[in-house]
Parts: sequence; structure tokens; C-alpha cells
Amino acid sequence: MNLSAIWATLRQNLSLERGKPELLRAQYKAFSRKVPMMYVILLVNTWALAFTHLDSTPRWLTIYFPTALTLICAVRFVSWWRVRSTEPDAELAWRALRRTSRLVGPIAMAFSLWAVTMFPYGDDYARAHVAFYMGITIVSCIFCLMYLRSAALTGALIVNGIFAVFFISTNIPTFIAAAINVALVTLVMLVIVSSHYNEFTLLVDSREKAAALSEENYELANLDPLTRIANRRKFFATLEGACERAVAAETRFAIAILDLDGFKSINDLYGHSHGDQLLIEVANRLRRVADERVHVARLGGDEFAVIIDSGLDDASLHDFCQHICDMLRASFLLSNSMVQVAASLGVATFPDMAGDAKTLYEHADYALYHGKRNRKGTVTLFSNADKADIQRNAIIEQALRLADFDHELSVHFQPIVDLQSNATIAFEALARWTSPRVGMVSPDVFIPAAERMGIIGQISENLMRKALRIASTWPSHIHISFNLSADDLNGVEGIDKFAKVIRQMDFDPGRLDLEITETATLYDLDKTKRVISALRDFGCGVTLDDFGTGYSSLTQLHALPLTRIKIDKSFVLDIESNPVSRKIVKSLLTLSRDMSLGCVVEGVESEAARDILVQLGATLGQGYFYSRPLAAQDVPGWLAATAHA
Repeated sequence: MNLSAIWATLRQNLSLERGKPELLRAQYKAFSRKVPMMYVILLVNTWALAFTHLDSTPRWLTIYFPTALTLICAVRFVSWWRVRSTEPDAELAWRALRRTSRLVGPIAMAFSLWAVTMFPYGDDYARAHVAFYMGITIVSCIFCLMYLRSAALTGALIVNGIFAVFFISTNIPTFIAAAINVALVTLVMLVIVSSHYNEFTLLVDSREKAAALSEENYELANLDPLTRIANRRKFFATLEGACERAVAAETRFAIAILDLDGFKSINDLYGHSHGDQLLIEVANRLRRVADERVHVARLGGDEFAVIIDSGLDDASLHDFCQHICDMLRASFLLSNSMVQVAASLGVATFPDMAGDAKTLYEHADYALYHGKRNRKGTVTLFSNADKADIQRNAIIEQALRLADFDHELSVHFQPIVDLQSNATIAFEALARWTSPRVGMVSPDVFIPAAERMGIIGQISENLMRKALRIASTWPSHIHISFNLSADDLNGVEGIDKFAKVIRQMDFDPGRLDLEITETATLYDLDKTKRVISALRDFGCGVTLDDFGTGYSSLTQLHALPLTRIKIDKSFVLDIESNPVSRKIVKSLLTLSRDMSLGCVVEGVESEAARDILVQLGATLGQGYFYSRPLAAQDVPGWLAATAHA
């Protein structure tokens, strides 16, 4: 190894690795616990040497100079003792360790020169004590300085250099041998210290890598990989913590569940890459409202959540969430394409609207569901009325579990009429449930409950059996319409169940029209097409109910083998006063004719509405203008009365 390499190695060993903050902090913490001990050893040995020379050495060497050294060591002892439990940052650690490295040289020089200055005084035992003092003290100090390699090496070089030069120059064989022995021992000690320091460095590096890996695992476990905000797991952990703090402090907070309106259409139109970019931009906008009291998270898909841990009243809470809606309604620039979405928010508060994290989330989700169903793009706060609805739904679900459908379910029938002749051409079968536990329950309530419970297929089968049994007593030219749930369209296997009922009732499938909602076709268009084709092959008609209220495109409508559409009543209720409604109905009637589909108009409530519909080209309708739903026993009378009208 040449001199330049040796010098480079020496410089490296004498320097601090400032670029490794974790190592600096670890050195500081380990060193701060050892260095006070070094000063204690140094001062005890120094005063022991001074004591053995009191009678033979001048007082400035035995009293004054050691006192000055003691004051210096005491100051350094106190400064390190006070910070022995401190958690330093990298900059503080570097400054403190660098200061110590710089002070080691002068302090080692002072003690060493003081010791050799005392050598000429005293007898042989006193001179031997000087050699012993320098040898044993440097070994002790090296051990105490092992976590600061630069200081240990500096002290060893200075003390041993002075020790070796001085005692070899005495030409006394005993002291020459002692100098050589101490030098060798010190060299071995430095090798041991260097090895220990390298192991210490490796340990710190390993710990740093483990911490980085732990941080990475934490991010994987708690951050959404796409948007880099908190994920569902982190959200619920934060929510639990917020609930605990609110209970302890008797404070109020809220959560908002956010769902994007129109996200699916952007995904379908531009592709998933644009959809992902949109989610990232939504998360970036949500970050604008986040702080130590407001936490945002992505729950999955296009659903986000916000924890508002600030005790806002309902009005302020609504304004805050409305600000989020307004912020997300602004256009997004995605790869040179401007897109726009809206956001619906469901909000629930703790503890007035829920007593635990799970219930709070469910109530916010309930508010979101109702908001999207009634007022998309707005904020919906969960209320006491909603709580009452949930309790009522729970009672209804319990009653459904205990219901005897054969005895409790019944069917009513609303006429479908030829608008020109007023002749009844069909009846729509409508479910009715009268429970001995909760009384009469609207189908708008118990049908969704049955769908949530997964028992709608059982109810539909029971109702169809009853409806067909009654319809089989009607004149053969009178048809019947029967509504199928989205769950009834799960597959051809499910339709086989209804086909079996039709065969068992010996009912002509040509007289049966099965109605499916527009939204039910959206989940899986190919599966829906196969189911409708199976129904058509069996001989039944298929009507698309509530047409115009969902999201069906003309492509979807064209792809399905339908026989008829039913225009939703929402377009008819104000048709007498609203020109827009008339234009929509006229367009839908034209569409049905162009596609060779039959068309029934719902919601005919007045003679004036009927006349307008006739002018627009409608042929079939139903509504309260003609009749409310009839009990089974009233149908024959209705048919007899209208036959003579």
C-alpha cells in the first residue's frame, strides 16, 4: 500500500460520516452514555498520580495544573451527562461529535505532557507510576471512545506517540520495553475498536434498512397504491381512534363517504388509464382540505372517505362538505381531455347519530345511498328520520325472516288500457304484504329489503304462482305483466324456476309479459341478453320498465330482444304544463315505433293527460285515471264494467 492510500485510509478513519444521519444519531446515543465514564476514569487516575508526587514535585504540577484539567473535564462531563437521554437529530449529533473529536487532541496532549513533565521528579516508583498512568489511562479511554473511532484513534496516536518517544529516549531498558508493550497493546486495542466500530456501523445500517422496509410495509398496508392517500384499512384505524378520543373528550366529529357520479362513463369512454388518472386528481384535490383534523382516504373504486374531527355543527358541516362537492365538480384535464364528474356525499356524526365506528360508517353509507338515489351531486346528512328508517327496516327484515309467504303475500292488479278504446288489454301484477307483526308494508319497502336479504327469488316465485293462478280465470285475451327483480336475472338457471312455475300452472306463456327495470340490465349486458332470450324462447314477452330513468344507451336497447318498453310516470305527471315532458314522451314513443316495440305509458292521472298522450301517438297506458290497483276479487267486476263502457 503506497503512502497516498495510507493517508486516505487514515483520513477516513479520522473523519465523521456526515452523510449517514442514522449512524450519527446512533453514535451520539452510544457515545453519550460512555464518555462521562471516561472523564471519571481520567480524573481519578490523574489525581492518583498527583497524590504520589505531592512531596517531590512542584505544586503547580501536582495541584494547579491538575485542577485546571479537572475544570475542563468537569465541564465536558456535565455537558454530556445532561444529554445522555436526548434523542438528537442528525445535525445536532454531528456538531456534538465533531466538537468532541476536535477536543480530544488538545486534551490528550495536555494530560500526556503533564504526565511526562512529572517524570523527572520522585523516585523510581513514582516514575513507574507515570508510565503506568499513561499506559492504563489510554487503554481505558480507547474503550470509552470506541463509538467515536476518530476520537479513539486521535487520542491513541497522541498519547502513544508522546509515550513512546519519551520513554524510548530515556535509554532505560525497562521503560523502552514498557513503551513497546503499550504501543502493541494499543495497536491491538485499536484493531478491536475498529472491528467493533465496523460491526456497529453494519448493525446501524441493517436497522436503517429494516426501518425502511418497515416503513415500506406500513405504506403498503396503510396507503392506497394508486392515489397515495390512506386506504380502507388506515381509514378504519383512524376512525376507531377518533371515536376513542371523542368519547374521552366528550366531543363531536363526523365522517363523509364520497362517491363519484359519472366515473363509470369516463372509464367506458376513455379507458381505465384515464379513470386511474381521474382518481389520482380527485385524491389531490381532497388533500387540499386535509390537515391534522381532517383525514382523507380512498375506500376502493371511486369511493372516498373524509374524517372531519373538528366538532362542526350541522350547518358548518354541510357547508364544508358542499365545498368538497364544488371543488370536485370543477373540470379535470386528463391527457388533453377535459372531463367533469360530480360527487355525492353521505355524512354521519358521532356520537349523536352513532355510538361506534362501524355504525357511524354504515350510517354515512346509508346517507350516501339515499343521496345518490334522490339528489345526486349533493350532501346528505344522516338524520334521526334516517335512524328511524333503519330501525323500521330492521324490524321489517326480521318480520320477513319469520313470514309465512303463502298466507301473508297477495297480488293486486292495475289495468293496462288501450288509450283509444279504453278497453283493458292486460293487468300489471303488484305485490302486497300484510304481516301479522308489522301490518301492511309497501312494496317499495319490503322488496328492497328482500333483495338485501337474498330472499327475493323465493318471494317472486310465490307471487308469480299466485298471480298466474288468478290470471288463469280471466278471459284468454287478457294478458298479465309481472315484475322481475334484478336478482331474478342472475342467470338462465334462475329463469328455469319461473318457467317451471308457468308449466305447473298450465298458463300460456304468450299471455305473460315479464317486466325488468332499466338499471337491472346494466350489471352484465351479455348475461341479461341471454336471460331475456331464454324468456322469449319460452314464449313470454319482455318489457323494459321505467324506461328513461336509468342509463341505458340505444346500443344496449338495440342489443336486447325486448317486446315492449314502459315510459316512466315521472315524464307524465306534469305533461299538461311542461313542454319538455311532452317532447321527451314524444321522442320515446317515436323511438319505440322505430324499433317495432310496444309501449305502455305509466302515470296517466287525468283525462287531459290521456288526451295529450293520444295526440302524441301513445296507444297503451295505465294510471289512477283509469283505476288504482285492484284486489283479485274485484278484477272480474272491472272487466265486466269496462266491457260495457
